Amino acid sequence: MFFLAACSSGGLNRSSDGVFAPGVAGPGDVDGLLVGHRLLAAGEYELALKAYNRAAAQQGLNVDTMSAIGSANLTLGRLGQAERWLRRAVEEDPTFPPAWNNLGVVLMERGQTGEASIVFRRAFAADNGNSDEIRDNLRLALARLDNSNDTEIQENQNFNLIRRGQGDFLLMSDL
Repeated sequence: MFFLAACSSGGLNRSSDGVFAPGVAGPGDVDGLLVGHRLLAAGEYELALKAYNRAAAQQGLNVDTMSAIGSANLTLGRLGQAERWLRRAVEEDPTFPPAWNNLGVVLMERGQTGEASIVFRRAFAADNGNSDEIRDNLRLALARLDNSNDTEIQENQNFNLIRRGQGDFLLMSDL
């Protein structure tokens, strides 16, 4: 009798009124980048990195996935890994402002203010000056470069970590 019920036109997961539970989403049904961005915004950096790695496995290593992996590593304080991923991203697409910006943030965190200001200029140019976050990062980097002996300026600066799409992440500078 049980097998007969399962073989009916409705199947096991359908009720007589037409309401049924949906199936489990397959791995290709969820955008790993979107999930990673949401996890990063929620402060779940390790989970975001895992989501970005899944996205890279699904989509391949492209500028979006490399930039996202680099940015997640940056938020985790893994500056060497972040720098490597973000440099790969800007090599892949030199016109991608978020990767340039986030590479600049890494360089600022590593104390490489001169190179960071150059990188922020590239981000600003690639973005055509449209991003307030990139403009602010460039301004702060140039202020640090001009006033390298002024500790008050160095201690009270915030750099913005950005991503493609809507939203941005604020990275507090510990320099």
